[in-house]
Amino acid sequence: MQKKLDRHRGANRLLNRCETLAGFSALSDGILRAYLTPEHAQANAQVSQWMIEAGMTTWQDQVGNQWGRYEGSLEGAPKLIIGSHLDTVPYAGRYDGILGVLAAIELVSQLNSENRRLPFAIEVVGFCDEEGTRFGTTLIGSKALAGQWQEDWLAIEDDSGVTMREALERFGLDPKHCASAQLNPDQVLGFWELHIEQGPVLEAEDLPLGVVTGIAGAKRSMIKLKGQAGHAGTTPMHLRRDSLAGAAELILSIERIAKTIGGDLVATVGQVFSKPGAVNVIAGHTILSLDVRSQSDLVRDNAIEQINDVAEAIAGRRNLELSWNHTHQAPAVLCDAEYQAIFSDAIEQSFGHGLSVKKLPSGAGHDAMALAEICPMAMLFLRSPRGLSHHPDEAVIPEDVASALAVLYQAINLLELSYSQNALQGSQVS
Repeated sequence: MQKKLDRHRGANRLLNRCETLAGFSALSDGILRAYLTPEHAQANAQVSQWMIEAGMTTWQDQVGNQWGRYEGSLEGAPKLIIGSHLDTVPYAGRYDGILGVLAAIELVSQLNSENRRLPFAIEVVGFCDEEGTRFGTTLIGSKALAGQWQEDWLAIEDDSGVTMREALERFGLDPKHCASAQLNPDQVLGFWELHIEQGPVLEAEDLPLGVVTGIAGAKRSMIKLKGQAGHAGTTPMHLRRDSLAGAAELILSIERIAKTIGGDLVATVGQVFSKPGAVNVIAGHTILSLDVRSQSDLVRDNAIEQINDVAEAIAGRRNLELSWNHTHQAPAVLCDAEYQAIFSDAIEQSFGHGLSVKKLPSGAGHDAMALAEICPMAMLFLRSPRGLSHHPDEAVIPEDVASALAVLYQAINLLELSYSQNALQGSQVS
């Protein structure tokens, strides 16, 4: 009974801390906390204080990630990293990313209150820039840890003309040392991330939590259709080269292809730009965005091939010129099978087999994608009421948060047991 009460107390404290962090914002009428800003510094300082209160030592790394370490019982043992991101999009909600960092702190706080040390260390991380809000380059903090820091990022400018190099220096960081944030994979046991689902699946099935199977690989492109602008009143319908009409046909074809392929594949046209853009002029140029995602890169790429074939047919039939500009590509990554099993068992054991375990993919990108390059990773999803995220009305259910803390605690127990058994077997073999 005491543990249940502690988890509800921890959940209430976590939610109050979400409110505190929401106050560190560049907007007076919403939440915006971007990379290398005063609000970023405020959040890191506050989170560092909470980490210290939970029993951790703290530091900020060379790119601005905030860290806390809870030592293990064995010197030189590897570390389990748990965390998420602290930055936001403009007019964000209170929980995207932030909840995962604060839940990890609550987990350590519980261990510390029990004066309990594990045979491995726990390091909690608040990633500095997952969203890419300021410089347009996503996963900066986690990619740096995975050895994927790129020097050419330093020349990228924000909307005010400030380069990332200048922003790092103003923040008190040395741009020459950014690559030094890279972790040694031999010292990392794995990475766990708790995150709100940002979708409606768990709510539709009335479940508080889900185990993530993998993160979808995404490809983004801008598709351009070039026709001929002309007078809307004097150009006969059969002589028109209307790029916007061609784009409309292509958009519906993209939707049809995605539905036909099915599974976890999704395809989205989120932007359409048409010129000249006058009410009485036929559209001569139209550009539309395309975002295609799947947990299978093969399925995703097959869908894009089908879309290209249909686009070529539409362009040929309508006498339009077609061109593609591929702007982004990220491979699909799978969550570690052993960690998925631990999370599934933790859910069942925490709820006495009274709660079914839902496994689901993530269509959104997360820092876990980058960490998967150097260590096993896993994710837990928390129910998102109405599926809302990246929105001021983003919400969580307090009871779900308490459930998540219970599951994380039980998952740590199971990992400790597995780690100790593997260590014992290894010593017997040697």
